[in-house]
Amino acid sequence: MTPALWIEFLAQWITLTFMLVGLIGLVIPIFPGIAIIWLSALAFALFQAFIGKMGGWDWFLFALITILMVIGSVVDNIIIARKLRETGTPWKSIGIGYVAGLISSLFLTPFAALLITPLALYGAEYWRLRNPRGAFDSAKGWLIGFGWTVLALFAIGAGMIGLWLLWIWL
Repeated sequence: MTPALWIEFLAQWITLTFMLVGLIGLVIPIFPGIAIIWLSALAFALFQAFIGKMGGWDWFLFALITILMVIGSVVDNIIIARKLRETGTPWKSIGIGYVAGLISSLFLTPFAALLITPLALYGAEYWRLRNPRGAFDSAKGWLIGFGWTVLALFAIGAGMIGLWLLWIWL
């Protein structure tokens, strides 16, 4: 194998490794897995362009990966917020849950947000409603929305990786 092919092979494996880290990381709140997958594809595209191997088909597949990244970047908030709005949770309580999750992720661990966000949401809703069942329904809505979000993001991330694999195969 020539040195040039060896470097290209190494670039492919490094890219795939980072993409898989991004895909696995999607279960961690605030971990930008979709962005990591896209940044990996971007770095690979820049590398391919630098060595003169980026053709029209390659740019087209990278554009599709970019479109999926944009969709994935907004879908998580839409799914969770929609599920919470179905339970009648007001935006103020949703905001309290998100802020508590974000702060806990920064100062504790990202996994802490999986516990703290629904607890904060439960607390905000309990304070507002003075009804444990109603507060529980809001927290449950967040957990269900989070589960659907993880599934949707995993499908989008897998699609991005699939497009990249098609790109290197062609």
